[in-house]
Amino acid sequence: MSAAPARLLSTSARLALAVTVSFLLAFALLGAGVYYAVSTLLTADAREVVRADAAGLADIYRGAGRAPLIAELRDRLAAPDDPDAVYALVDRDGRAIVGSAPPLSVPRSAAPRWIVFRDRADGGTRVLARLSPLDDGETLLTGLRTRSQDGFLAMMLRTALIALLVAAALGALIGWLTARWVSRRLQSLDLTAARVGAGELALRARLDGSDDAFDRLAHRFNAMLDRIEELLGGVRHATDHIAHDLRTPLTRLRNRLDQLREREAPAPELDAAIAETDQLLQSFGALLRLARIEAQPPLHDAPAVDLQALVGDVLELYAPSAAERRIALRDATEPASVRGDADQLFQLLVNLVDNAVKFAPADSEVELTSSASGAEVRLQVRDHGPGIPVADRERVLDRFVRLETHRGSPGTGLGLSLVRAIVLRHEGRIELSDAAPGLRVCIALPRA
Repeated sequence: MSAAPARLLSTSARLALAVTVSFLLAFALLGAGVYYAVSTLLTADAREVVRADAAGLADIYRGAGRAPLIAELRDRLAAPDDPDAVYALVDRDGRAIVGSAPPLSVPRSAAPRWIVFRDRADGGTRVLARLSPLDDGETLLTGLRTRSQDGFLAMMLRTALIALLVAAALGALIGWLTARWVSRRLQSLDLTAARVGAGELALRARLDGSDDAFDRLAHRFNAMLDRIEELLGGVRHATDHIAHDLRTPLTRLRNRLDQLREREAPAPELDAAIAETDQLLQSFGALLRLARIEAQPPLHDAPAVDLQALVGDVLELYAPSAAERRIALRDATEPASVRGDADQLFQLLVNLVDNAVKFAPADSEVELTSSASGAEVRLQVRDHGPGIPVADRERVLDRFVRLETHRGSPGTGLGLSLVRAIVLRHEGRIELSDAAPGLRVCIALPRA
């Protein structure tokens, strides 16, 4: 899915759209209600005018008869007091005797009724008329052109449409501001979660004291972080104590085995026991280093470190052991500086080169390359060994994880875990990929 549709489907976008639609719907309902109320009021007023006019003509008919009524209608048509008034006298067949009228179906009942028609002689103006049956079977039509009322309603409609456009823009602005406000309220939690995930376990979300839903969420989030920090601290302290408590007797055991080997005749079992003890001491040492690194906060303002110089020192350190197995160490790094702890970065390179030399076949090559791009430096260590299956590349970064094919090789299972801890403390990234053949480890670190 592209970035644009993803933004449209985001919670903030849906919230802004919901606020905008709700605002427009409320405005439209209010406008329709006002339009209907005004239209009804104007129609009622027009009917009152027509009803009063028709009553006056009916009084003339009842008091003086048909001839005075016709004379009155002709006088009003010749010199109207109201140019919008409409008068007509229609016979039984619907033909106009006086004035002009649309084709009518003459009512058979004696009750008056209302009709609405268009006056073609006046450009199709709408006419509201009252049909009043007379005693001789004729019908009196008294009407009023609703020119002013229609003009006022049309102006209202135009104004309402303009206001609707303004409301749409205002609703979109309010929706955007609402979504932005919600996003900014959640931004603190998001940034806190990101920094805690990067290793700043002591960081907490900011509380504003409003005790609203967002403030309560931040409070629960902080309580969860307190509990996580407490549990991790307990595990870390337990690990440290175990490593400290066991390393001392193991060191004494190793010394006694060494003394025994000096006094007794050489024995393969004794050498194997000393090697196993050394392996245990290395594991405890690596575990303590890992615990100390994970307990340290991320580096933000660390000094610059010459990465190429560190690579040179590490390759010089491993040159003899690599030469014994006829493995060529090739330095293809470029001059680049990163921000960080020089000792920890040296340990990172040592672990990577150690793994590469350990698993690379004889008469092969281990290559280190680097490149600077933007705000980061990418370091790659590549060997021609058996590599790591795709399904295990994330798992091998965990503690004490060793693949079945590597069980017989020396090691603690903590080397890549230590590398990942150092990378995370330096706010970098680590990625394992296929070198076809072999393994390629790519480290991205902030550029100085």
